Amino acid sequence: MRQSPWKMAAYAAIVVFGILAAIPNLLSRDQLERLPSWLPHKQVTLGLDLRGGSQLLLEIDSETVLRDRLAGLASDVDGALRSARVAARSAKVEGNAVVVELSGDASAREALRAVSELSGSVATRFGGAGRPSLTIDMQGDHRLVVSPTAEDIASRNDRAADQSLEIVRRRIDEAGIAEPTVMRQGANRILVQLPGVQDPARIKALLGSTARLTFHLVVPQQATGHVPGTMLLPHQGSDERLRVRQAVLLQGERLVDANSSFDQRTGEPIVQFRFDGPGGRRFAEITKRNVGNPFAIVLDGKVLSAPVIREPILGGSGQISGSFTAESARDLAVLLRAGALPVPLKIIEERTVGADLGSDAIEQGITTGLIGFGLVFCFMVLLYGPWGLIANLALATNVTLTFAALSLLEATLTLPGIAGIVLGIGLAVDANILINERIREELARGQGTRAALEAGFKRAYSTIVDSNVTTLIATTMLFVLGAGPVRGFAVTMGLGIVISMFTAVSIVRVIMNLWIGSGPVARPLRIGPIFGLRLIPDNTRFRFMRARFLGIAVSAVLSVASLGLMIAPGLNYGIDFVGGTLIDVRTEQPAQLDELRSGLSALHIGEVALQEAGSAHQVLLRIERQPGDDQAQVAATERVRSALSTIAPGSSIERVEIVGPKVSGELMEAGILAVVLSAVAMLIYIWIRFEWQFAIGAIVTLVLDVTKTVGLFAVTGMDFNLTAIAALLTLIGYSVNDKVVVYDRMRENLRLFKTMPLRTLIDLSINATLARSIYTSATALLSMLPMAVAGGSAVDNFAVAMVFGIVVGASSSVFIAAPILLFLGEGRLRPARPKEPITA
Repeated sequence: MRQSPWKMAAYAAIVVFGILAAIPNLLSRDQLERLPSWLPHKQVTLGLDLRGGSQLLLEIDSETVLRDRLAGLASDVDGALRSARVAARSAKVEGNAVVVELSGDASAREALRAVSELSGSVATRFGGAGRPSLTIDMQGDHRLVVSPTAEDIASRNDRAADQSLEIVRRRIDEAGIAEPTVMRQGANRILVQLPGVQDPARIKALLGSTARLTFHLVVPQQATGHVPGTMLLPHQGSDERLRVRQAVLLQGERLVDANSSFDQRTGEPIVQFRFDGPGGRRFAEITKRNVGNPFAIVLDGKVLSAPVIREPILGGSGQISGSFTAESARDLAVLLRAGALPVPLKIIEERTVGADLGSDAIEQGITTGLIGFGLVFCFMVLLYGPWGLIANLALATNVTLTFAALSLLEATLTLPGIAGIVLGIGLAVDANILINERIREELARGQGTRAALEAGFKRAYSTIVDSNVTTLIATTMLFVLGAGPVRGFAVTMGLGIVISMFTAVSIVRVIMNLWIGSGPVARPLRIGPIFGLRLIPDNTRFRFMRARFLGIAVSAVLSVASLGLMIAPGLNYGIDFVGGTLIDVRTEQPAQLDELRSGLSALHIGEVALQEAGSAHQVLLRIERQPGDDQAQVAATERVRSALSTIAPGSSIERVEIVGPKVSGELMEAGILAVVLSAVAMLIYIWIRFEWQFAIGAIVTLVLDVTKTVGLFAVTGMDFNLTAIAALLTLIGYSVNDKVVVYDRMRENLRLFKTMPLRTLIDLSINATLARSIYTSATALLSMLPMAVAGGSAVDNFAVAMVFGIVVGASSSVFIAAPILLFLGEGRLRPARPKEPITA
């Protein structure tokens, strides 16, 4: 068959460009800078679990947004009614509304007209006018109720999140953190990633402070009792409380600069600030009128200092002194320069990975990945000889193009992402196995070389598409509903599957066509094992359906037992799903768990579970979820950090994960939803592509496969967390992928053998695809086995579950899915045959 030179040139260009785009990942920074400017320079970004650092998930305080909106609305309503000369009592907040009691002779119509002018249209993201911002109702003749609409509150939350995002970014930049990532996540959250930051305490303090700076007059000490229009505020660095005027004379938003310095007289750290033009004039006016009076500088409701104004300050600048350290003075200057947050931010999730743990993870991931690649490489050569080498060339091209795509997309590579690449190595050669086995089958039927090649690719292609689509469905659900590093797995897995359609099909087809040539006589095409002995003999005639009752019975018993194990002893839920804190500690001496447990129990933070993690020097601490909100989890973790320095001197914290109750609940819901939606999507796809009997058989088998895998988590006590959900979703895709291979042959045989009994046809189809089913399962198993054995604690629950699930999925295709299809299809897909005695 003559190859189009344009197609070959296009394929070559794609491969060459992919190699050029992937090469920067092998170069150092210095080598990268010396590359010509016309070559790609982007490198894959490593996730924090690989390079070390901290990740914080912040949430804006939506309750404060609503409270501020209602307070401002109450003031606006009072002003509108006064302007319209409508007699009414002062507006007050009740629930989520502002309520005004009109006087007896007040006109309700006039009140409605005055207040309705306060309502505007909520602007949409695209700049258009949306729904009204207020709902205004009269309850009876004298009760006016004004409520902000849901759209108005959502819009204000959105604006607060946008403003907070910029202020958080400025604060982190001012703090000198290299290569931070700050981005919106969802409607009201901000994700902050800080590479290289091992103890984020200082950053949390910077981000947790609203930094609202105000200036107030101090009430003279001789004033006794409560003075109207005043408030008592704590004084930083002392137990003293100062009474200040509630009226804000000047706000920090007028500041244009702030820097830390040292007082020339005392040598104490201070913060110097400077106002803009209007702010400077207002500051001069205030100090002129209040010479001799104390003047309070207040930050977030706490008095920083209260100096006495000795003389008018006309230059528009001043200084803040107090009980500062050099670092706290620098941090305050950072906060003032960056500006005040519109609303408070809460830390609802925190994850920290030490640099050493990250480098260990990279080493383990690369080592186990290379071993997996080597095992698959040798297996393919053993199966197909020279054509196995061609499949391996396509596999190497697939990995290269995957890294190229990750670089060009500026995607983040995580440890689960490495697992996705490794698993993709096993799945990418599935297409080559399907094609090679189909070509061998066509050659055995007496087809010529070109006809066998054409028929092999054509008939294998639909199976390849169906199997890859089912895997992509699960991967997509994981990406959409997953979070954190697990999404990195979905990205690498999805890219590998899509790219394999090009490398394993298109490129291999071109090479095979070039081999047989375009002359009148095609060069012979021999696809066989390197030693001439096939692992699975041709033309097997096993009567699998004779064991259908035994297979279903054994599977049902194991699944029921797994459900029982989920109840007792139950699953070991990770903190992703139940909340709490996980701390990975490395000790100088072999860890004494009893001493650690005793020392931590004195903190009274609830149950603290300890276990060795890989060595006597590595200990995992699990702290139960603390009563209260998300901030309670962070506070408990800080107490443990402080205590460890005393309990285990010289110890270092390698990893910290804090998940608050709100996030853990959301992650649990998202995980369950992802599994359910994946199963439903598979059902719909197989129903459309095959028949409903095939779809029901696949889904019932899928449920049995998943329950057994969950039972494995219950038996072994492995963490059931987001990574476990990733394993389940991948197994859902893989399990259906394996069944599609058998189903596709059954569908083909249903068209070829119109009168063959369904039971015989199913046995025939399974035997015809037995070799390729076992071989494809073997490649996936070989790719994951090294990671399951030596991949480390971060991915062992994924890799072990995958190895188990591959074995279960492969066997269930034959002994569960096929018998269910026989039960459902007999009499529908084929006329029912007379009953015969069961002999085996």
